[in-house]
Amino acid sequence: MKHASDETRSVVVERELPHPPEKIWRALTQQHLIEEWLMKSDFKPVVGHHFSLKRTPRPEVNITIDCEVLAVEPNRSLTYTWAALDLDSVITWTLTPTATGTHLRMEQSGFRPDQRQAFAGATAGWRQFLGKLEEALEKME
Repeated sequence: MKHASDETRSVVVERELPHPPEKIWRALTQQHLIEEWLMKSDFKPVVGHHFSLKRTPRPEVNITIDCEVLAVEPNRSLTYTWAALDLDSVITWTLTPTATGTHLRMEQSGFRPDQRQAFAGATAGWRQFLGKLEEALEKME
């Protein structure tokens, strides 16, 4: 018999970026840069570090995402939990050097079948966030 946990889905967004992995890594791991493209956070690239991502899309709406760093491989991969609004998921960033820069892959796994709305929201949201990440990378030295 299958359990609901066996049937979780993932959102995957991939980009080819004309930047070296080290530069993208900084944007994924430095608090002031994370805030530029994602949200305010107290992130540290240390396994076991608990951090929050905070967003206030409208004055009356406060969104806090509780996270914990699971794995850190500098300039290669980063994994952390992402818990908010009844969603317990895991974010994995993978950076692969290419001839022209870096292939960036973001996967958010752990959506249950009954979380269609969260899945759709994450699919749209990550596309926007990665667009903002690309803009932030353009501005960085």
